[in-house]
Amino acid sequence: MKVELKDNERIDDLEINNLKIIQNTEGFCFGIDSVLLSNFAENIKKQSKVLDLGTGTGIIPILLCAKTYLKKVIGVEIQEEVYEMAKRSIDLNNLNDKFEIINANILDLNKIFNKNSFDVVITNPPYKKKNTGMLNENNKKIISRHEITASLEDFIKIAKDMLKDKGEFYMVHRPDRLVDIISIMRNYKIEPKQIRLVYSDKNQPANLVLIKGIKNARPFLKFEKNLYIYDENKNYSEEIKKIYNK
Repeated sequence: MKVELKDNERIDDLEINNLKIIQNTEGFCFGIDSVLLSNFAENIKKQSKVLDLGTGTGIIPILLCAKTYLKKVIGVEIQEEVYEMAKRSIDLNNLNDKFEIINANILDLNKIFNKNSFDVVITNPPYKKKNTGMLNENNKKIISRHEITASLEDFIKIAKDMLKDKGEFYMVHRPDRLVDIISIMRNYKIEPKQIRLVYSDKNQPANLVLIKGIKNARPFLKFEKNLYIYDENKNYSEEIKKIYNK
């Protein structure tokens, strides 16, 4: 299906099931964190109803449509321009029966959906606290990287509200926020169950953390083996090649 591209937009091949995505080179393009998160969540149960908080270009729902047997995924995106671009990616991939996107602030979701109505909530939220770090002049990048419109606690609280009992929560974030993440998750009755640290290579500190929680579950936390993006020759590791289908 042909779609109209706007200024500074391009179509990228995701190299899985002939899926593609529209991105704006002047905005915030998806990174490896979204790809790793979709892979981390690829074992969600069949016929799951999934909510993606802060879906951006829609990369995570598109990949989940390819990797899982979900029933429906709804993405929530606050930026109207990014929302419109993601809608065109849905049309481009003929995913309208599985992937729906709404233009809204996650803080308003309790007015849109009933509580306890999703099997899975997934999110790649902004990593930086409000008023910390250097702000990029591009407003789209500011919203994507900084907690301008919603905080880490907001994302987790909304996840708790939207999830069914024993529903699954998946998130990618920075390791330096891990104490905050676990504390807030437990405060909102989402029990951390799996954690996986991601490293550029074996000589660098971890730069990403993947975390899975279950609403109203009993305590039991498992650390998965570390994931290394590059091998000793600075090439993609075998696991990363497998994730990228290379």
